[in-house]
Amino acid sequence: MQKQDIETILASQRKFFATGKTLPISWRLEQLKKLRASMLRHEEDLYGALKKDLGKSRMESYMCEIGLTLSELTWMEKHIRRLTHEKRVPTPLAQFAARSFQSPTPYGTVLIMSPWNYPVLLTLEPLIDALAAGNTVIVKPSAYAPATSAVMEMIIRETYPPEYVCMITGGRQENQALLTQRFDKIFFTGGKTVGREVLRHAAEYLTPVTLELGGKSPCIVDSTAKIPLAARRIVFGKYLNCGQTCVAPDYILCDVSIKDALLAAIQKEITRQFGDRPLDNPDYGKIINQKHFERILGLIAKEKIICGGESDPSTLRIAPTVLTDVSWDDPVMGEEIFGPILPVLTYSSLDEAIRIVESHPHPLALYFFSEDKKAQKKVLDLCHFGGGCINDTIIHLATSAMPFGGVGESGMGGYHGVEGFKTFSHTRSIVDKKTWMDLPIRYQEYVGWKEKLLRMFLR
Repeated sequence: MQKQDIETILASQRKFFATGKTLPISWRLEQLKKLRASMLRHEEDLYGALKKDLGKSRMESYMCEIGLTLSELTWMEKHIRRLTHEKRVPTPLAQFAARSFQSPTPYGTVLIMSPWNYPVLLTLEPLIDALAAGNTVIVKPSAYAPATSAVMEMIIRETYPPEYVCMITGGRQENQALLTQRFDKIFFTGGKTVGREVLRHAAEYLTPVTLELGGKSPCIVDSTAKIPLAARRIVFGKYLNCGQTCVAPDYILCDVSIKDALLAAIQKEITRQFGDRPLDNPDYGKIINQKHFERILGLIAKEKIICGGESDPSTLRIAPTVLTDVSWDDPVMGEEIFGPILPVLTYSSLDEAIRIVESHPHPLALYFFSEDKKAQKKVLDLCHFGGGCINDTIIHLATSAMPFGGVGESGMGGYHGVEGFKTFSHTRSIVDKKTWMDLPIRYQEYVGWKEKLLRMFLR
């Protein structure tokens, strides 16, 4: 799509927003219901597309994409009236007589840029929040999941007029053309490199931005952990979507005393969940493309493999792989893995583990397996991260009741549920001052009795 075409669409969306048609709650609810109906009509198409792009099974596609998206829709439909209400707040005595309240209002025309790893969830969930808040939206999905993008484009085109919601497909050229435009809000999910570029362009117009990025999310396992259960939950979270999950455990940091037991349990769980030959498992996905396939293989030090390491170039599959005796000097620790490789490092004390985590950029997620309540509190108090779990992995993002987002280099801002509505809204502070009386204290001439009253009011 050419730059002038994007400018035309953006102008039509601004014009549509200016009519006020997106503001009534009844309108917003109707649009959310339309999206649900279209998703359900094309549910089979979405399964097929996710299988083609990422090798996802039907169960995984519903559990991690379609089902979670429908859950956010349900939550928003249930709570939208409460979210849009004005919120009365106390008025200072010095401003008597007045009514003070907070009022949410949509930003206007927003841009949502989504990634390829969970293309349905990470495109439609922020779209739901943006529409619930009353915005018009331009959606730009990743070019790396073309089959899924095609189905979502069909869903959006049949559900909404382009002056309300429009999906623009394509690659780098379209991304650059979009980022040179003036939006009222930009929501980006993806890697740090492109995230910096988004922020740089947004600064040109001082456009507010939400960035959902990533990082090397640690999984700490102490000596009190229930090893078999910890291994089962770590294997699930790490190898879901072939490790192509922004909140997947990037590496294990375990107490040196339980290293051998944990490694044995992890190997057992990989066989239990994926079979003796994971590359033959029809429910095990694939790497998104050749470029990422080769990048991930380049991170595997063959002499450090204790499990896995097999690959199939014809299907872009890499078996669940575990590496041991890994150090921070290894290539696998120099970047976010985003693939089915699990490096295992050790520590001698919890204080050392905390120092290791805190000496690196704040991760998007952190996981801690321990039965020690004091140790749990210590990790939560001293480690900085976007979100996480105690004695589990990744499930903290699967709820509309809690915000999801990063901190520092792993992102800024959040969404889901209330936070999603707030992300796409500006909260106005308004004082409705009454006219039946007017306190003279603030007006000149400033005399002694006024100062005494002011000191009584403001303290």
